[in-house]
Amino acid sequence: MEQQEAAVTKRLGAFERYLSLWVAICMVAGVLLGKLAPDAVAALRELEFGAGSQINVPIAVLIWLMIIPMMMKVDFAAIRDVGRRPRGLIVTLIVNWLVKPFSMALFAWFFFRVVFAPWISTADADQYIAGSIILAAAPCTAMVFVWSYLSDGDPAYTLVQVSVNDLIMLVLFAPIVRFLVSGASNLEVPFQVLVYSVVVFIVIPLTVGVLLRRWLIGRRGAVWFEQELLPRFAPVSMTALLATLVLIFGFQADNITGKFLHVVLIAVPILIQVYFNSSLTYGLMRVLKVNYEVAAPGALIGASNFFELAVATAIALFGPGSGAALATVVGVLIEVPVMLSVCAVCVRTRHWFTPAKAAR
Repeated sequence: MEQQEAAVTKRLGAFERYLSLWVAICMVAGVLLGKLAPDAVAALRELEFGAGSQINVPIAVLIWLMIIPMMMKVDFAAIRDVGRRPRGLIVTLIVNWLVKPFSMALFAWFFFRVVFAPWISTADADQYIAGSIILAAAPCTAMVFVWSYLSDGDPAYTLVQVSVNDLIMLVLFAPIVRFLVSGASNLEVPFQVLVYSVVVFIVIPLTVGVLLRRWLIGRRGAVWFEQELLPRFAPVSMTALLATLVLIFGFQADNITGKFLHVVLIAVPILIQVYFNSSLTYGLMRVLKVNYEVAAPGALIGASNFFELAVATAIALFGPGSGAALATVVGVLIEVPVMLSVCAVCVRTRHWFTPAKAAR
């Protein structure tokens, strides 16, 4: 077992191996930028797509650069093969859409309204509840491929899970966010802004990625596309990710430094939600005798979040300096180390499951 873990570690590139370190550096750099150059950060914050849209242009461009290469990996034709092994996908979808956002709303309401009420005002509690719900309402897409790789998941099946979740997200993300935020807090969610966020941060990169995939494969073939072109995009995606984090933390510099206790408190329900959903998914996969190569990435998808979309949506709805945006930023802060810990648990417990080679 130790040899397996060592093999996984040796296969990682420098970025994946030190992902937590890069995130920490970006956090510090962003906060320093926000404190030392507040006018420049304010100018970047005010760049929007149209008056009143609140969709930040620099964040949107960086997210496109980060997500489009990931979306180019999505092969919707692979969905046709899911009928041969449907149980893993069914479990993932049930947890992602019927459990995860609702459990997060419950955890957030309980902690911010009851447990942490002595330290958090009602207005801040509303914002933190909203941010937590937005974070949980979008299952992870881009980083799932990294988590699946680290846990020795089946890349083809992971692709299917991501593809199906992306399609469902187009329809369910906006109504779920509006319903839960309005129900668990005193905030009203403008549905039009939610629709703008879905279009800008899901529809556009997904459409561009799919069209580029078809066009490039048609011109040069699948082997060249998968083995030569996609690896070249990796530095672009990673650079965009790091730059996005710097901007996010720059926009939230005052909140992070002025409300450090709140940052710690926000992390509590998010951590509980991550481990709850990953354990639930992983446990259901084991009960249903799903292969490990499917169970591991399924648990990781159910636990992680599409934090790029969550941050962008929170900023669009409530502004870059809002408590909701801060809650999604805390999700970014704890996402990487927490998901690495879930990956480690999956690798250590792979003997609980039937390997794909032994499956009928």
